[in-house]
Amino acid sequence: MYQRPKKRSVLINGHRTSLSLEDSFWIQFCNIAQKNNISINKLITKIDLDRAQKCSLAGAIRLYVLYEVFI
Repeated sequence: MYQRPKKRSVLINGHRTSLSLEDSFWIQFCNIAQKNNISINKLITKIDLDRAQKCSLAGAIRLYVLYEVFI
């Protein structure tokens, strides 16, 4: 089932920005943050700091979710 990405407002190191992410990834991402007792913005900041600069933030979040759910 194809889902269109939705714009989401987030904070990265205290700076407001937006990213486009499908609902399925966003819901799983929120579940992972809750399970690990970390805020969504702190987890996004961690992913942003760890990602390769050639990868978009949304792409890095998708990869993070896939890794956490399936590996």
